[in-house]
Amino acid sequence: MDLSRRELLATGAAAAAAPLTPADPGPGPGPAPGSRPETATRTLRGTIAPGAPDFVYIPLEVPPGTRELRIAYTYDKPPVPAGTPGNALDIGIFDQRGTALGGRGFRGWSGGARGEFFLRADDATPGYLPGAIEPGRWYLALGPYTVAPQGLAYEITAAFTPGRPQAPAVPAHPPQRVRGRGRAWYRGDCHLHSVHSDGRRTPAELAALARGAGLDFINSSEHNTHSAHAAWGPVAETHPDLLILTGEEVTTRTGHVLAIGTTPGTFVDWRYRARDQRFDRFAHQIRRAGGLVVPAHPHATCIGCAWKFGFGEADAVEVWNGPWTPDDEVALASWDAALRGGGERWLPAVASSDYHRDPDRVGTPQTVVLADDLSREAVLAGLRAGHSYAAESSAVSVTFDAVTGRGAHAGIGDRLRAEPGTEVLIRLTVTGADGCDLRLVTDQGVAFTAPAATSLEWRTTASRTSYVRAEARRPSQAPPLPGPPAALTNPILLG
Repeated sequence: MDLSRRELLATGAAAAAAPLTPADPGPGPGPAPGSRPETATRTLRGTIAPGAPDFVYIPLEVPPGTRELRIAYTYDKPPVPAGTPGNALDIGIFDQRGTALGGRGFRGWSGGARGEFFLRADDATPGYLPGAIEPGRWYLALGPYTVAPQGLAYEITAAFTPGRPQAPAVPAHPPQRVRGRGRAWYRGDCHLHSVHSDGRRTPAELAALARGAGLDFINSSEHNTHSAHAAWGPVAETHPDLLILTGEEVTTRTGHVLAIGTTPGTFVDWRYRARDQRFDRFAHQIRRAGGLVVPAHPHATCIGCAWKFGFGEADAVEVWNGPWTPDDEVALASWDAALRGGGERWLPAVASSDYHRDPDRVGTPQTVVLADDLSREAVLAGLRAGHSYAAESSAVSVTFDAVTGRGAHAGIGDRLRAEPGTEVLIRLTVTGADGCDLRLVTDQGVAFTAPAATSLEWRTTASRTSYVRAEARRPSQAPPLPGPPAALTNPILLG
């Protein structure tokens, strides 16, 4: 049965733990003397009890001369009482370099998206990294996302195919700059999933959907793996006007965070909880790799999805995730409550589709950013500065600014320098959203509403208003709650 987008948010969540001891029947018989070596198999069985650690590492001895390693696993799903989570088991693998935090030995992760995978020097299942199959002790990483009261019994089959390794795969990363329009507003979706985690589309199919949605840039954000980075190069060749950023959705057991625009090939570990006080280390790693740290769907209600790490290390926050839901309304209100309009740092808001599969829609919603050109550096600079707004589709465009009688001007994400008593004219125009109510929100709440309008003007002063941001809202389906947005802007700060 297909899961909803919100249920899929949690796919792959897990954190560090210690191993349990499986029942191991040992290796099968070796080949007869003088015969050609054949694939050998090994079966590992065990049971994970309720209350087990977030991660269970199962050692796996890989023999010399292995050309291909193939893993398949199953686990039982006994009936559980209503309201009680059943069994859900994620899986990944680390090679002979070990499982230390930081991921030196990381070779792939598929969460609960697939029941088998393979690795070779020249190729690997999406979600996993091709490379030499070195002999030694590897580790299967099991993530018991939820465990039934009866426990979780699993069976793993490892197949070792001997032979000479193929030539290693050569990563094909996308370019960091593509053909653009100079300084302009560019549309993007920074939260997408392909077959490299729990999505249904290939990178090539995602790129085609992105261009069809009118997007100029996207960000590769697979759960807990960077395997897709090396697959985007050929896609970029067929879409020379689409900027493809590389990143990851770091999916921990106490919240998900988007690494947006990291250097291709960057892996960010996820095996920790907020209580472990390790997130700072990996937030710094994301920024060292040139990326942005953006908590995703911070008020989502699925297990492990709500953001628990605080926002001290964030560069922006995703306040609109896919089709508008009550937890997006909470995320928007929480973000707005943190805006004060003074001289302190503030977090820009972004919007993304979190596309996994149809009926999700790439670019619904999307972030529209003012950038000097269509390059990784320029787009990330625009997002970091808050020079952006969110739109439900490429049909919606926003013009929003503030001016004084003496010619001072500020746009989205800017500060208008004005004396406290100086009159400020706020101007808003929204196209492609007919029938929407236009709203101006300040540090005091909703300050002005123009029903079913396409533009408005409103006057204030810096002493009366610390910041102002704009919304275009569809008609309400459950008054007095507002309707879903067609567009949301970052604030203009006054004073």
